[in-house]
Amino acid sequence: MKHLVFLTALAMPIIAWLSSAGVFGPTNAVISDRYPTLIIAAGYAFAIWGPIFLLDVVYGSLQWFLDGRDARLQRIRPWTACGFALTALWMIVFSLQWFWLALAIIWASLACLLHAAAQVSDTANQRHGPWWQWMPLSLHAGWVSLAVFLNLAQVIVAFELLSTTRMLPWTLVLLGLAGALLVSVLVKLRGNPWYALAALWGLVGVFIKQRAAPLDGATVAAWVAMALALCVLGVAIACRPGRQRSRREAST
Repeated sequence: MKHLVFLTALAMPIIAWLSSAGVFGPTNAVISDRYPTLIIAAGYAFAIWGPIFLLDVVYGSLQWFLDGRDARLQRIRPWTACGFALTALWMIVFSLQWFWLALAIIWASLACLLHAAAQVSDTANQRHGPWWQWMPLSLHAGWVSLAVFLNLAQVIVAFELLSTTRMLPWTLVLLGLAGALLVSVLVKLRGNPWYALAALWGLVGVFIKQRAAPLDGATVAAWVAMALALCVLGVAIACRPGRQRSRREAST
């Protein structure tokens, strides 16, 4: 299993490079321009995949050389392998514009990554693992937690499931659902800073993109995204274990 984790971690940047070269079909940027939404982030925001892939390769490499005595690491190997493999598969399927399948894949990858991240993060029952486990999986899970809603919005526009001229009402619903997911995970993971950082990066990217977008309702969507970013930041700070201990000590 540890070999599979390493291979799937290595596959992600390779497939990302092939995808950006147009090997599988139109690039993500081309598809995003073809189906504009009020929840898409600025192009720079997607550069976060670079650090995510690099850290995932670091994770895959280091876990390979461990002697197997880390029981927690052994438990999450199937989940990380599945999460990495599904991320790689999503890039191919999305470029092929099989949007419904891509949507199912990205939600499945999120489930795997959230489970893995929870196993190596601070929770009510445990302390977080080494940085090379905690940081990569949390950052990856945080970005995908927002990306699933970007993907969902593009499916709605691509198939005209809801209005493509008055997108603000259903966009606000998606942003609300995204905020609920991000906050609930942050509470469970005690303000995991790497998960929060990825979410903040994406939400600020949405703000920057929509502030300049010509679509009806874009300005409102931009400020809602910024409000969610501030909410995520506040929850992340409030839920950190050190801050919670300080509050308990002050109350006693």
